[in-house]
Amino acid sequence: MSAKPLRILACGDVEGKLNVLFNRVRSIQKKSGAFDLLLCVGNFFGTTAEAESEWAEYKSGAKKAPMQTYILGANTQEITKYFPNIDGCDLAENITYLGRRGVFTGTSGLHIAYLSGTEAPNEPAPAYCFTSEDLTTLKRSLTANSKFKGVDILLTSQWPKGVWRYGNSLEDIDTKSCGSLAIADLASVLKPRYHFAALEGANYERLPYRNHVILQENAQHVTRFIALANITNSSKKKYLYAFNIIPISSMDLTELVKQPLDVTESPYKKIAKEFEKTKLGESASENAQFFFDLSKREGKKRSSGEGGPPSHQSKQPRKPPKPTSPCWFCLASPEVEKHLIISIGTHCYIALAKGGLSPDHVLILPIGHYQSMVELPSEAIEEVEKCKLALKKFYKNIGKRFVMFERNYRSQHLQLQVVPVPVLCCTTDEIKEAYVVQAEEQQMELLEIPEHSDLKQIIQPGSAYFYVELDNGEKLFHRIKKQFPLQFGREVLASEAVLNIPDRANWRECKYSREDEEKFAKTFREGFQPYDFSLLD
Repeated sequence: MSAKPLRILACGDVEGKLNVLFNRVRSIQKKSGAFDLLLCVGNFFGTTAEAESEWAEYKSGAKKAPMQTYILGANTQEITKYFPNIDGCDLAENITYLGRRGVFTGTSGLHIAYLSGTEAPNEPAPAYCFTSEDLTTLKRSLTANSKFKGVDILLTSQWPKGVWRYGNSLEDIDTKSCGSLAIADLASVLKPRYHFAALEGANYERLPYRNHVILQENAQHVTRFIALANITNSSKKKYLYAFNIIPISSMDLTELVKQPLDVTESPYKKIAKEFEKTKLGESASENAQFFFDLSKREGKKRSSGEGGPPSHQSKQPRKPPKPTSPCWFCLASPEVEKHLIISIGTHCYIALAKGGLSPDHVLILPIGHYQSMVELPSEAIEEVEKCKLALKKFYKNIGKRFVMFERNYRSQHLQLQVVPVPVLCCTTDEIKEAYVVQAEEQQMELLEIPEHSDLKQIIQPGSAYFYVELDNGEKLFHRIKKQFPLQFGREVLASEAVLNIPDRANWRECKYSREDEEKFAKTFREGFQPYDFSLLD
């Protein structure tokens, strides 16, 4: 018999509006039935005289919270007066302060990890800030158990830095100043199934992200990060979130690790490395707040040259490698046929394909010399995504499907081949089937990888691979071990199953005159202009 799910409410910044919160909770319970817990992140108490007066009624017992409520500690000096014991205590009937940091385990087996306050800019830290010791103690208390899979819920007031990476778009938030690198590292280590935060006045429900590396690690559960707005916001942003949860300890593993269709890569892989460097004093990221060194002894500083190269060397931006021979695709190269160029961004450009399957077959190419998507720096990857989105919209408007493939094998410059397929020609599923069938015929294994997956998490730089991406976001991947048919991606699209132009499978047989190429490029450029992000930015 499966365990009964717990019904939980999570709330953002209350800011002393206790009557508003609890009246809303009563209304929800009356309509939807009883909930087991109310978890509050951000600023629970307010600084106004009205807020103090409201709290006095609950503290005296004149009023009572309608359900068991757990809150985090202070985020500012003015609020510290409400917390008599930093390690946690009951503040009023049904209202409990969890403490500075720790793990709350309910009778059901639910594990709630929590960290109060904001990240300390330096030490000694104010009472409303968490320190390196808080983080180390919290992580160690959980990960010391070899059977640790993750926690059910993580509560922090501050956001984790970079949580929006690979996720859905974030509005009205300054990503340069938002979030804590230390909390990002904490979330990466604790692997919560739900992570709640506040303080930014925004409601952001990120797409779920996975806690394992595709094709390299066993499947693990996903994490859902949810930031909640303040209760006083006038824009009707969501400040309460209701959900059901069965504790990890009571769940069947197969059920626990099911991956939703919209799952993405973890946003913290790069962040965790950055945090590790930061806390060791090896580098100090411009946006990192957590800059003190866990390995330093008090009163001693590590010199810039100790144990590694001087810091000024590590801050030099990595330059793209230089081609070993003349390259047709480096934008600065004299070999580039500039009349084929459609659009030029900061890091990438779009050009008409030489000998394309159709006059609107294009390439997405990095301006610098990079061999594959795996070796592309993050800023260029972001611009590739912009190119893809713009091309998808353009093709959709002219009744065609977006199909893109990359072959990192016997090629020195990254070429993302983008081929439009008329909607009336075949469905996305039929295109996918054509790739799978032809791969099987040639005894190749095409693996399906999730829509928001990151190739850098699947294969190492320098490794040979082929992958194709369809207009619905589905991706098929093949790790090349020995031989690979150079025209495979193109041959499938040219086959009878898709475009039915098998005689155009080899690009060398599809040459156009310079005059025709200029005409095709001009026509494409004019049609693409309303979608060209390089012109819209």
